[in-house]
Amino acid sequence: MTRTTTDRPFELYDATLRDGMQGEGMTLSADEKLRVARKLDELGVHLIEAGFPSSNPKELEVFDLLSRETWTHATIAAFGMTRRRDVTADADPALRTLADSFCPVTTIVGKTWGLHLEKVVRVDPEENLRLIADSVAFLRGEGKRVIYDAEHFFDAWRDDEAYALRCLRAAVEAGADTLSLCDTNGSSLPLQVHSAVARVVAELGEHARVAIHAHDDAGCGVANSLLAVEAGATQVQGTMNGIGERTGNANLTTITADLELKMGVESLPEGGLARLTETSHFVDELLNRTPRPTQPYVGRNAFAHKGGLHIAGMRADARTFEHVDPVAVGNAREIVVSELAGKGTVIEKAAAAGVEVDGDQASRIIDRVKELEHHGYQFEAADGSFELLMRRETGTYEPLFELESWRVIVEQRAGGRVETEATIKIWAGGERYVRTAEGNGPVHALDAALRSAIGQVHPHLRDIELTDFKVRILDSTKGTGATTRVLIDASDGHDTWGSIGVDENLIAASWEALVDSLARSEQAGRRAAGTAPASGAVA
Repeated sequence: MTRTTTDRPFELYDATLRDGMQGEGMTLSADEKLRVARKLDELGVHLIEAGFPSSNPKELEVFDLLSRETWTHATIAAFGMTRRRDVTADADPALRTLADSFCPVTTIVGKTWGLHLEKVVRVDPEENLRLIADSVAFLRGEGKRVIYDAEHFFDAWRDDEAYALRCLRAAVEAGADTLSLCDTNGSSLPLQVHSAVARVVAELGEHARVAIHAHDDAGCGVANSLLAVEAGATQVQGTMNGIGERTGNANLTTITADLELKMGVESLPEGGLARLTETSHFVDELLNRTPRPTQPYVGRNAFAHKGGLHIAGMRADARTFEHVDPVAVGNAREIVVSELAGKGTVIEKAAAAGVEVDGDQASRIIDRVKELEHHGYQFEAADGSFELLMRRETGTYEPLFELESWRVIVEQRAGGRVETEATIKIWAGGERYVRTAEGNGPVHALDAALRSAIGQVHPHLRDIELTDFKVRILDSTKGTGATTRVLIDASDGHDTWGSIGVDENLIAASWEALVDSLARSEQAGRRAAGTAPASGAVA
């Protein structure tokens, strides 16, 4: 298929702040919505749909905040509906709010499918055409650029092509600048979308821009959007990371990269695509969501390589196992450490960590990784522990302390109150430290006791923050006697790393991961300061 060309510049329309917020668990404050809009503007998105300016007090605050900003690339669009059937357009309060909004663009949704006319709004087809035309004409008369959002367009198209076209034609004749064809139920397949869009472009493309607004209920949101562009659509609507109601909207993150890198469609200003990963992760973090590691282009695993043969191919020519350069989308190549790794993996990881590794040492490290992963370790998510493993095998690891003992007491008292106390005894810098601390659980108490003691020798370790703690049972058939794997993520405010511990005793596994987490921070500090590590004594 060859993309139909038009004279209209291509547009990206982001609906994260409105449609995206309809997804389960999705919520942002007014200030957070402003931050997202700023990030989208930096990315280079052309249109940002901010929501209903009259729906609730928070949305009123959002529009007030947006109105005070100066936008470099984006135009803010307000969203609303066609007039109610019992009032004229100029007397409809919602349309009047759109007209009075600072937004130069208004997107109004109208009915297109006979099923909705009969079951939802209960108006006859001719009256529906008047609702569309009156609403568009009113807003156009108020000086707005009007995008007509044809709800359930593709369902309507399959039901009655002629009437679906009449709805679009009514909007165009009333002054609509853009016709947004919505796959509201996400029910359509790519070839169905291509056929319908091509027909609309042929019928009305001379008079209005054609846009695609897809949902992902059939898993085709991205594909449907790309096929629509092939058929002549010059605006794509979607949400960052595909968030939205039910299974989500079309993923604008993936679509943008596909358009630029696969289809040659310039959708962002120069340098914008390199901000894609940063923007994607920013939105997820504000929503308190862990960025999906397998997301195309921007996921942590999108350019991760684990198999030895793959890594060997990558070292020869990255094109062997990467379809695009990760730098193009602001991502980075990741060489994953596992039992499948080869020498090249270890050497590359060692160089990044500032560890000198020769061929024999790399082989020993691989053997050690295989041995440990057989017992339940997994270094893919524990880069900090893997760095320490390399240092131990090369004799460049300096332990933080020597452990004499640790003990945890958990006591439940009458009334259900549970108290936890940990005591550690360690040697560091030639001194013996004994510390006791309380916590809301065994790991918290151990962490507090260890930091209290080690802080005497390494004060900066008191500031390391444990950002995540995960426990996985490796062999659940053994019940409470099963081996557990603990993964800890930690941060010093600049860098983030993972550490791992494995043991049949949950507290022992947690202790191992905790110590590795702090030890890795100390090693990184030594490397940054240019302090040569001592010989490889192992605690």
